[in-house]
Amino acid sequence: MADKPLIECLFHKDWVVYAKRPFAGPRQVIEYLGRYTHKVAISNHRLQEVTDIDVAFSYKDYREQGINKTMRLSHREFVRRFAQHILPLRFVRIRHYGILSSTGSGENCRHCKVN
Repeated sequence: MADKPLIECLFHKDWVVYAKRPFAGPRQVIEYLGRYTHKVAISNHRLQEVTDIDVAFSYKDYREQGINKTMRLSHREFVRRFAQHILPLRFVRIRHYGILSSTGSGENCRHCKVN
């Protein structure tokens, strides 16, 4: 169980959210969120090689027009990065909710399109 006094203290704090404009516009933000809110951290088909020393896997380099590349990481670093995608207790990964739900998705997507 979380520390109840801490949680109550956090609810009484005035939070300031800083969100700067996206560099490439709203479309980039939607694509970024889509990649990370609906998928596992890394799927099995991206794993290329696991040795006694390191792990090799493929990834898309979106800074270079989505070119497929290979990255090698030590076991420790691979697990560290993978663990960053594990959600805290009672959090759930977003699936098909809100504008992404199957009911009314066509209508919702029209509202989201950038002019």
